[in-house]
Amino acid sequence: MTTNSELWARREAAVPRGVASMHQRFFERADNAEAFDAEGNRYIDFASGIAVNNTGHGNRRIVEAVKEQLDRFSHCSFQVTPYESYIALAEQLNARAPIAGEAKTIFFTTGAEALENAVKIARASTGRRGIITFQGGYHGRTLLTLAMTGKVLPYKARFGPMPGDIFHTRFPIPYHGFGDEQAIEGLKALFASAIEPSAVAAIVLEPVLGEGGFYTASYAFFRALREICDEHGILLIADEVQSGFARTGELFAMDWVAKENGVRPDLMTIAKAMAGGFPISGVIGRAELMDAPDPGGLGGTYGGSPLGCVAGLEVLKIIEEEDLCARARQIGFSIKERLRSLQQRGLDVIGDVRGPGAMVALEFVHDRDPNRPNPELTKKVVMEGAEEGLLMLSCGLRGNVLRFLPALTIPEQLLEEGLDRLERVLQRLA
Repeated sequence: MTTNSELWARREAAVPRGVASMHQRFFERADNAEAFDAEGNRYIDFASGIAVNNTGHGNRRIVEAVKEQLDRFSHCSFQVTPYESYIALAEQLNARAPIAGEAKTIFFTTGAEALENAVKIARASTGRRGIITFQGGYHGRTLLTLAMTGKVLPYKARFGPMPGDIFHTRFPIPYHGFGDEQAIEGLKALFASAIEPSAVAAIVLEPVLGEGGFYTASYAFFRALREICDEHGILLIADEVQSGFARTGELFAMDWVAKENGVRPDLMTIAKAMAGGFPISGVIGRAELMDAPDPGGLGGTYGGSPLGCVAGLEVLKIIEEEDLCARARQIGFSIKERLRSLQQRGLDVIGDVRGPGAMVALEFVHDRDPNRPNPELTKKVVMEGAEEGLLMLSCGLRGNVLRFLPALTIPEQLLEEGLDRLERVLQRLA
């Protein structure tokens, strides 16, 4: 039997250190919300490949759909000879996305590609250059998306200079003492000090910060942003790469906003969970904006892979037929109820528990003080959790947030087992 340590030694010799791996455990196989490593150890997976496997590892419906497509063809490039599954998936997303009016969708391969092309579409349709994003936001690792990403370490250090005409302002986080009104004033100050609003093509934000710590933008903040965008002819782009496909308890996080106050984005970026583990991403947007670039201005050799398209169509069916939006809400309720119970029972290291649906965060602090982050404990919990057979991820600008991203198909009994394991770790370390 090959051991995890033997595989790690080979990894160190063959793979550059720039691509980090949080756990020194090598997947051998996985099923729904469970994973098994090279040594046969069993894990409950609360990471889901960073919110990719919302429909579980190895979902048989997705596997069968992809096998059937493989028997037909695996690649021809939509830019050479198109195929129906691409059109069908675009039609389904156009009908479901919270975009005002007629929508169109284009597919790519990665989330960063989707963000880059959303910027291209915004610039082509407005004739403007400026892009505004938020501190703590994560949009990718290509140079343009690195410029958009609002976190230096580990993403941006030593990779400059960054592309120009990208501007950052502060995201509202009331838990840290910075609310909606202050964030809007900060945006207006940016207009006064860095770029005039008439030169801004788009404001880009994650409805729920992903790498930034799972902080949710309020309905009021979205209303204020929408009003500013409409006043100045700026596009509003929602980055739903991590929050999409039932993760927050609706198909998209922006569905919550649209239902509450009618605010809808002009463009949306999607990826991660849209194909159950097969690489595909996309941009959905108002049809007149999507048609702004000239033919050939958008695309990519692998964009909208037929394997990803058929998988994406099956994911949408699974979400609807198995009511995974409702299941996400129930999972989130179970996790938050358990964590808040621990907090009430005297675990003063738990500062905040938050997040919509099954996109849940636990913020570790010292003595419940939001101004005293505890990243050291966060790292220990992730590492000790793996020893306990629980795969988890951290995040946050201050490195003190534990994030929960279990498969939305996880059985309740398995979810409770995972929370039991986490509770043992917390009681031991805290």
